[in-house]
Amino acid sequence: MTHDHSHDHSAHFAAHNRSFAIAVVLNTLFVVIEAVYGVMAGSLALIADAGHNLSDVLGLIMAWAASWMAGRAATDARTYGLKKTTILAALFNALILIAAVGGITWEAVRRLADPADVAGLTVIGVAAIGVVINAITMLLFLKGQRGDINIRGAFLHMAADTAVSVGVVVSGTMLVLTGLAWIDPVVSLVIAAVIFIGTWQLLKDSLALATDAVPRGIDPAAVRARLEALPGVSSAHHLHIWALSTTENALTVHLVKPDPEGDDSLIREASAMLAEDFNIQHTTIQYERDHQQCPTGGGC
Repeated sequence: MTHDHSHDHSAHFAAHNRSFAIAVVLNTLFVVIEAVYGVMAGSLALIADAGHNLSDVLGLIMAWAASWMAGRAATDARTYGLKKTTILAALFNALILIAAVGGITWEAVRRLADPADVAGLTVIGVAAIGVVINAITMLLFLKGQRGDINIRGAFLHMAADTAVSVGVVVSGTMLVLTGLAWIDPVVSLVIAAVIFIGTWQLLKDSLALATDAVPRGIDPAAVRARLEALPGVSSAHHLHIWALSTTENALTVHLVKPDPEGDDSLIREASAMLAEDFNIQHTTIQYERDHQQCPTGGGC
């Protein structure tokens, strides 16, 4: 049995520490501003968005902590380190956002039945600050989110918040022009819908990774076909693919290879192919000379 675990992602996790620090500071400041002026203005849209932004701050801290832990060295007790915390952080972030959607929706429906007076100009000014802060924060995670759902969770939060803040500016403007108090809870419902839509795929992806499903974007049939096409390999079975973290994937497989010649070079070739073509960095390959003698019996 041969292993290849030489790939190091600690630099990836460390690179986002500054982005998380800036994002947490900016968004904590904005939560305070938005909550205070939301109460003063009587705006549910501002208060709802402040609550959502508070959940974002907690989510950012959770994602930051997971990113930091994922970069820690492995130990004898935790042979893969704490990489899986990035998956758990993405899952908890999605659940927090879903809970926030429920709270915002409940209060918005209540306000529709009993609209309150809202200071439109205050809403516009505070939400405009939010547009700037959320856009800056979103850009901090723009690059890293493409290959890491933990970072994507942070990015989606900020992208949704940017859109939501723009929506609140619109609602404030409409309030000033029309004086219709029901506009504020309606915008709150739109906010809830935007958050839910942006969170649903994150929830599905993180839940799948947490339960060791094959990571999205990797086709097991294509992996098997490429392994069986390697020189000297007659078949591949007992194939398992799962995520170690939000950026690293692992694979174990049995390859039936009757001729032992070239075993070592084939391992290198297979590992390079899996890393480059399928984003699988940690491979464990077991050779078999006779498929009928597979040591794990029926599980092969």
